Amino acid sequence: MKLEIARGLFLVGALAVASLAVAAWEQPRTQVLSTAHGSEHCLLPRVEKSSVATQPDHDLLLFMFSMSQGMRPQS
Repeated sequence: MKLEIARGLFLVGALAVASLAVAAWEQPRTQVLSTAHGSEHCLLPRVEKSSVATQPDHDLLLFMFSMSQGMRPQS
């Protein structure tokens, strides 16, 4: 296969991937939420996620601390 043909195929493939990524990209947009469908529940935008309280992983913190202590030179 010639180098020019390979470059052309790579360019076409890269443009196809880039155009699919642009088409699939979902930007958050401003929108008005209305109570036309009922007011028995709280209205949230589709892209907003509810926050859940997370607990720290103490084993991971201990591991990170031990790794940082192990990186020091022995004196």
